[in-house]
Amino acid sequence: MVAAGALMICAAGACQPASQSYSHSELKKMIGEAHTAQQYRALATYYRSQQKAYKLEAAGEMDLWVRRNEIMAGLYEKYPRPSDSSRNRYEYFSYESRQMNAQASHFEDLAAKAPQ
Repeated sequence: MVAAGALMICAAGACQPASQSYSHSELKKMIGEAHTAQQYRALATYYRSQQKAYKLEAAGEMDLWVRRNEIMAGLYEKYPRPSDSSRNRYEYFSYESRQMNAQASHFEDLAAKAPQ
């Protein structure tokens, strides 16, 4: 198995590490130019790395949510309580993780169907 950092995303003749963060326009361009199995696999690898990052963030927020939820403050506590903020961040990171999983699965399917 190859480490995610060693994989390269090659688009428009320039190879870049898969763990790098891309702007929306860069990703859009890479997706538009992808037509080989290698390019699709590279995009899938990028989205898998993003999914893992969001999963880690969600796990951290879940722990914080649980800790904050144990604190029983009085009725004076206003919305949003700290536990509400942690719950919202947890839900956001979980949603983004699912979105990255869907993108990665899509590009993995395209890589499987693409000509070698």
